[in-house]
Amino acid sequence: MKILIAGGGIGGLTAALCLHQAGHDVSVFESAPELGEIGAGIQLGANAVKVLDSLGLRAEFDKVVVRPEAVRFRLFDTGETLHEVPLGQAYEDRYGAPYFHVHRADIHGILARAFMQIAPEKVHLNAHAAGFGESADGVTLRLADGRSFEGDLLVGADGIRSAIRTGIVGEIEANWTGNVAWRATVETKRLPAHFMDTIVSNFVGPRKHVVIYYLRRRELVNLVGVVENDQWRDESWTSKSSWEELKADYDGWAPTVQALIDAVPKDECYRWALFNRLPIDDWSTGHATLLGDAAHATLPFLASGAAMAIEDGRILTRALEQESSIAAGLQCYQRNRIERTTRIVNTSTAMGQVYHQPDADGFRRQFAAAREAAAANTGGPPDAWLAEYDPNTVKLV
Repeated sequence: MKILIAGGGIGGLTAALCLHQAGHDVSVFESAPELGEIGAGIQLGANAVKVLDSLGLRAEFDKVVVRPEAVRFRLFDTGETLHEVPLGQAYEDRYGAPYFHVHRADIHGILARAFMQIAPEKVHLNAHAAGFGESADGVTLRLADGRSFEGDLLVGADGIRSAIRTGIVGEIEANWTGNVAWRATVETKRLPAHFMDTIVSNFVGPRKHVVIYYLRRRELVNLVGVVENDQWRDESWTSKSSWEELKADYDGWAPTVQALIDAVPKDECYRWALFNRLPIDDWSTGHATLLGDAAHATLPFLASGAAMAIEDGRILTRALEQESSIAAGLQCYQRNRIERTTRIVNTSTAMGQVYHQPDADGFRRQFAAAREAAAANTGGPPDAWLAEYDPNTVKLV
C-alpha cells in the first residue's frame, strides 16, 4: 500500500519503520523544517522496547539509555521511602525486555536515522497537515501550503492538535486539569558526587510532586514536576518560565530536590499547562486513522504516552496484514487499541490524585494499599498489565 503518515515524531516514525518493514510504500510529512525533537526524558517499559527490538534498533539504544534499578516513591520533605517498585534485571527477567530511560532527542534521532537510511526520499519537511479528502479508492492529504498527496491510507500522527483527528471526529474540547508541569535537565557534573542511585525518585507532596531520573548514560538528570496551579494556561511545552517560580513551588522539599533545582540553568526552565481530552471510541474512516497523541493523548502520571504511540505502530501494521481490506484493517487496529489506551488514559488521570495527597498519613495509606495489592496479586504486580503486553505477538481479535 501507499501509506501517508502526517507527523514525524516518535509515533509517526515508529509506524513508518514498522510499515516499511512489512513492505509498504511509506511517506512521512513533518511540519518542522527538519526531523528533530526537543524536550527531556521519557520512560519506556518492556512493552515498547520489544517493538524497538523488532526493528533492529537495540544496539543503538544501548549506547544512550539508562536502565534504572527501581522506582522509589518518597515523602516530599523528609525523603522517607514510602514505596518501591523493582526494575533492573528482575524486571527484564520477568517481562523479557528492559526498562529504559531515554532522552526524547536520542530516541527520535535513532528512529529518524533509521528511516532516512532506508527511504530518504520519502521524508517531506515543512509539510504541515491541514486536512484530508477521501474517496472509495483512497485518500488525499492536504498540506497548509496548498500541496496535496494521494495514497491508499493516511495515518494521523500529528499530535495533540491533530488536523487529521479533526477531519475524522471533529473538534474535541480540551479539559483543563488544574495542573502545570515543569521540566528541566541538568548535567550530572553540576551536581554533588553520588547525587542519586540509578533509580526513578518520585517525591510526592500536597498538591504537587516531582520525578527525577538519569538520562544519556547518566550524563544528565531529568526533572519533571507537576503542580496544581489555576493560573498558568499555556499548553505549549516549549514555553519558558522563571527559575524563581520553580524554586518557590518546591520550597521546603527534600535536599535532593533542592540540590537539583539549584543546579538547573536559570534560562532553561520550561512550564506547560496539562489539558486532558476524553478518550474516543472510533478514530478511523475507510482510508484514514489516528495514532499516538492524536488518538489518545494522556497525562504523564503513568509515563506511558510515548510507549502507547510505539505500540500503535506495530499493532496497526499487524492489523493491516491480518485483514483483507484497508477498512477492515483499520477497524481491527482500533478494536485492539481502544480498550488498552483508554485504560491508560483513565489510570494516568487517577494517579495524579494518588501523588497529591494532603498529608503524610494520606500517602502512607495509599502506598500501604499498593503493597497489600502487590502481595495479594499472585499473578504479579498490579501494574503488570502494562509491561507484559507484547505488541509483536499479542493476539488480535
